[in-house]
Amino acid sequence: MNKEALKQALSVYEIESECIREMREHFDEAAYSKAVDLLKRAPRIGAAGCGHSGIICQHFAHLMCCIERPAKFISPAEAVHGGTGFLQSGDVCVFASRGGKTKELLPILDICKSKGVKVITITENTDSPLAAGADVVLKQHVNRETDKYNCQGTTSSTSLAVIFHILQTALIEETGFKNEQFAVIHPGGAVGERLNK
Repeated sequence: MNKEALKQALSVYEIESECIREMREHFDEAAYSKAVDLLKRAPRIGAAGCGHSGIICQHFAHLMCCIERPAKFISPAEAVHGGTGFLQSGDVCVFASRGGKTKELLPILDICKSKGVKVITITENTDSPLAAGADVVLKQHVNRETDKYNCQGTTSSTSLAVIFHILQTALIEETGFKNEQFAVIHPGGAVGERLNK
């Protein structure tokens, strides 16, 4: 690795840790409380996003399943071809879009509103269409991406993942989820071995 590559690589620690520290300043207790309440009451949870946001939404859906909140990533491509049939009135769909204008998500938002599905939008742009159509908006904060061009979905992915981790952590407390429940659904791997001793 040449000197410049090493310098840029090591800067990732500073950029992403700074982002996480700054995110605390944007924490809105009322918004998070409402989001957690909606997720706690939802029979089913959908999550939708494109690109890196979509990948982190898949992580969120898995996090929800790990605490026995039935959840599914809804592919924007499949959503408008029947995939939104997963969602029913009273369910929640979480949209992740840094700019809040991702055009592939707007038709899904319309479907959710017509079906009585509650919407949580995570975005930096609180004046965006996805924010305007949401029942709850969680403010995303990104200082900058880690690459020198400030283009790759690096820090923004970390920021989104932290928001999802906050939601799961709060839901464990709100729902009274126990490690014994996790042991039943997670018998595999080192974690399963430790839980099931």
